[in-house]
Amino acid sequence: MVSVEVKQVTTVKSKVTIKGTKEGLVFFMDDACTFDELLADLREKIEHSHQQILSGPLIRVSLKLGKRYCSAEQQEQLTQIIRQKGNLVIHTIESDVITKEEAFAERLKSTFSTQVVTVRSGQVLEFEGDLLILGDVNPGGTVRATGSIFVLGNLRGYAHAGIKGDTQVIIAAAAMSPTQLRIAEVISKPGEEWTQESGGTEFAYLEDGTMLVAKMNYLPRIRPELGVRKQEI
Repeated sequence: MVSVEVKQVTTVKSKVTIKGTKEGLVFFMDDACTFDELLADLREKIEHSHQQILSGPLIRVSLKLGKRYCSAEQQEQLTQIIRQKGNLVIHTIESDVITKEEAFAERLKSTFSTQVVTVRSGQVLEFEGDLLILGDVNPGGTVRATGSIFVLGNLRGYAHAGIKGDTQVIIAAAAMSPTQLRIAEVISKPGEEWTQESGGTEFAYLEDGTMLVAKMNYLPRIRPELGVRKQEI
């Protein structure tokens, strides 16, 4: 059987861009990658590159988060990495959004991809961002995305959401009977809840490292930021 692979070609870009101004340094943070990816790239730049501009007299640093929401704890993680350089002083941390829900809505506007397709046995679809499939995923078919996966049809194949490590994503389908699901690094095989016709849309999500399945009406309780966006669509 011939395997057909469909991939979205993307260019790898830096997660943190550092620019000098007359007031000091501005760190522009990518707002589409995962927070772990952002931390890793920031740590790499602070510890192993840009040594000429990250040394010398005291320098004021401004962080530009774009459309990313960062909690106080996450902001502290960013500043701790930067403070490794004794001459860098955090001046401001700025974001274009003020709530987690608003950040998620902005993320979907720029990353949501819609595909009108039936994924057949042997086919592999892989995308950056969140993916909406208007069709079925048949047994032997594979769907992979860095974000969440929504199937407005039968999900009977393999689906892997959060392939770059995002544990807050979900996998939803109008009819959930997959061969296997995977969210980030957590793999789940079909259970009894998938062998019975439920007659309603369900979604899989992670809670404390365990994959669970719930009815779609529970989405606003479990992933409130996703629930808000769902109502807008």
